[in-house]
Amino acid sequence: MSGFRVIQGGRAADGQPGLLIEGAAEVVTMVGGLRRGPSQDDPALIPAASDPPGDDAPVVACWEGRILAVGPRAELLQVLEDGGYPIARFARLDAAGGTITPGLVDPHTHLLFAGSREGELVLRQQGAGYMEILAAGGGILSTVAATRAASVEALEEHGRRWLGEMLNHGTTTIEAKSGYGLDLATELRLLDVAHRLGAAGPVDVLPTWLGAHAVPVEFRSRPDGTEAYVRHCIEEQLPGVAAQGRARFADVFCERGVFSPDQSRRVLEAASRYGLQPRLHADEIVPSGGAELAAEIGALSADHLAAPSPEGIDALARAAGTEQPVVATLLPATTWFLMHEDFAPARTLIERGVPVALATDFNPGTSPTPSLLHVLTVACLELKLTPSEALAAVTINAAHALGIGDEIGSIEAGKAADLVVWRVPTHLQLPYWPAADLVRTVIKKGRVVVERPPS
Repeated sequence: MSGFRVIQGGRAADGQPGLLIEGAAEVVTMVGGLRRGPSQDDPALIPAASDPPGDDAPVVACWEGRILAVGPRAELLQVLEDGGYPIARFARLDAAGGTITPGLVDPHTHLLFAGSREGELVLRQQGAGYMEILAAGGGILSTVAATRAASVEALEEHGRRWLGEMLNHGTTTIEAKSGYGLDLATELRLLDVAHRLGAAGPVDVLPTWLGAHAVPVEFRSRPDGTEAYVRHCIEEQLPGVAAQGRARFADVFCERGVFSPDQSRRVLEAASRYGLQPRLHADEIVPSGGAELAAEIGALSADHLAAPSPEGIDALARAAGTEQPVVATLLPATTWFLMHEDFAPARTLIERGVPVALATDFNPGTSPTPSLLHVLTVACLELKLTPSEALAAVTINAAHALGIGDEIGSIEAGKAADLVVWRVPTHLQLPYWPAADLVRTVIKKGRVVVERPPS
């Protein structure tokens, strides 16, 4: 059968049993690797041959936390038996005519912080801009003050709460940035809490150091405050972060009025020497050279991109044709919540062959949403992505934006069994029902971690 593959050499043994997910109307496999250009609209579907799904409905087989195979039920069960996987060792899960997708991947969040900033919504309604609020000591700086004062226990409780929200919306892996400490002690605390939350599970959490998120208050009174803080990041924060060993990535807010491309380059090059993979907040508000820099240094992703220059798009398009493409991680819920009219040029990026991912940008000021489903809806309405393009952007492309596309993001043999069963018969309905509770079951590494009764 076309596309069918089963892992060999996995005969029944002690430990975790297998899992068969049956009765789906549709399985969205996303096999085929990173999506770019026209392929971003190809979800690699395996549909049921009848409606309602019958014995020929596709089945997903998992064993010891990994995907074994996907295919029509009768043929798949025979292949499993022939391969030494007794069907009696598999638990059964009925998808009940729903859709199965890979677990959703959120490649840009600011998970850990203290306090909230609901007052800024009113300020923006009155005409205040993002940079104006920041310059007045609000925005990121107000969250920094609250986060520095927060205990480890409070940060852990906060993180568990919002990871639970994300999981209930189908998210099984996230990236989590620091950046609300802006001093070594608090940055290390945030990275350690993120690491421990991921280790506790079930959501995998990949920590990013974002020490260069803003210039803290104690440096702002200096005549060379921004440059002095850049040196502090390079000479003091990064050695401590590297010694701690929690962070996987480094990020910088490259934006006019925050950190210049030259300052961002120096920070990320120093981080790379410590083994931290580069990411970049790029061109969120005005063209700032962020997209060009991301392509130049081979960043895993360039995030935001609401206002890239034509030269920046050209640079990302050139990188897309290499073995090290930069994923454009777009954050449309942020633009929406900020009440801005200019969204990222997603259609242009896709037409130029740039791989596009989506993320929540979950944070207390500019995108307080834990739901990637909400992001899908905004992306379809405002970025003009198709539902298939948007789903690819929060599965396989989001996994590649984190450098783990060979481990998660698609339903194929050998990958982690991170899956969601949705209470809709087609993935085309995922962005179609805004704010609806569509998750039936979430499976993480072959284990059911969220299960709701049939509606």
